[in-house]
Formats: sequence, structure tokens, C-alpha cells
Amino acid sequence: MKNRINQEPTLVNKILSAFFVVMVFVLFMWFSVDSINLKLDFTTLFKYKQRLWDGFVMTIVISIGSLIISLLIGAITAIGQKSRILAISYFSKVYVQLIRGTPLLVQIYFFYYIIGTAWGVANRYVAGIIILSIFEGAYISEIIRGGLESIDNQQYEIAKSIGLTPAKTFRLVTFPILMARIIPALAGQFSSIIKDSSLLSVIALIELTQTIQEISADNFRMFENYIFVGFLYFILTFTVSMISGIFERRYKHENRA
Repeated sequence: MKNRINQEPTLVNKILSAFFVVMVFVLFMWFSVDSINLKLDFTTLFKYKQRLWDGFVMTIVISIGSLIISLLIGAITAIGQKSRILAISYFSKVYVQLIRGTPLLVQIYFFYYIIGTAWGVANRYVAGIIILSIFEGAYISEIIRGGLESIDNQQYEIAKSIGLTPAKTFRLVTFPILMARIIPALAGQFSSIIKDSSLLSVIALIELTQTIQEISADNFRMFENYIFVGFLYFILTFTVSMISGIFERRYKHENRA
């Protein structure tokens, strides 16, 4: 009986279960739309396909750029919070608390129209990537800091006892354990980067949300437009989830080994 409970579901069971869930969701949406006599027509989006594609690509570019920079900011700030130099430690902690304690929308206006103007950052795309990176970096910093603090000191003592150098200790001990523990949280944060990029439309940055707003002002098909753009965002976040799952299994396996 115990073996049956712990047995991994077969591929057929997984496919059937996924199909059932999708059908429940589709039927729920169909009933909701039909109950208010809403007639959806997505064919009106065909003539905007190039603009939609350009906005979709720009969202990917902004998200990847912000992902790379926010990872760098987060790693540096996480280490900075544990620094013995009080000025560095306090600066890192104030940055994290200040960014996490204020809305992204407020930060976009403040950094773009005040800080950006003062320092001559006129390019909206560069400014958007920097703003999003600063915001997400504070959250990633806490994820990395929590992951580092969760590693048992005994791991380092063992590494030292067998003669590993600090560089090898990081590569063979710290990094694999850290990645195994923080990848799920990082995946969620990376998905947030993609979704939060939509707020950059307030500074007229032509990404996916700004594109769909302009299209809605032209074709007046708001429901179809926003349902479709929601589907595009889902494709991006679902891809991040799938990729993170691959890395999560890899580092969990290495950690057990």
C-alpha cells in the first residue's frame, strides 16, 4: 500500500490530469463570457501582428537585461549586508529596505523624471532597464542573503578540513547548495520582472503593455486585446518556470551527490 502511495504518476495520468484542468479552466472562461453575451473577436489583432511582435520582443529584451543587472545588484548587496565595514553594510540594508518599502510605480516616476533627468539618462529603454533592475535587485538580494545564511557552517568546516581553497569551496560547496535552495524563489522573482516590466508603459516605453494600449485606442477591442496580451505574458512566465525546473532538478541532484 505504501509503495502505491509513493509511486510516481505515469505519463498518461499526467497528460489526462493536465487535460482535465485545462478543460475546466476553458469551460469556466467560456461560461463567464457567454453569461454576459460578450462576443470575442481576436481576428481584429491580425493587422497589428508586427507591432505586437515588436512589443513582445522588447519585453523580452527589457526582462533579460533587467534579470542580468538585478542578479548582479542582488548578489553584491547580499554580500554587502554581511560586510564588516559598517558603511557598506548600512548602505546595503538601507537600499533594500527603501526599495522594498516603496511601490515600483513611484520609483519609476522618481528615478526617470528626477534622477534620470539630473544625470542625463534620456533613453527610455536604458532608464527602464536600470529602474527595473534596481527594484528587483532588492528582492533578489534578500533571496540570496537568506540562501547563504541557511547553509550550515559544518559544510565549510568539512571543506576546510579536506584542504579546499576558498575558491574551490565556493564552486564545489557554496554555489551548488545555494542554487538548490534559492532557484524556486529566483524563478518567481524572474517572473515578476517580466510582469513588472508592464509598468514601464507609464514612461511611454514601447513594450507589450504600451503596444496593447495603443492598439486598444485604435480598434476599441479592449477585452480581446488584454486577454491576448495576458496570454503572451503567460507564455514568458511559463517558459521561465520550465527552465527553472530543469535547473532545480539539476542542482538538487548535485547537492544530494
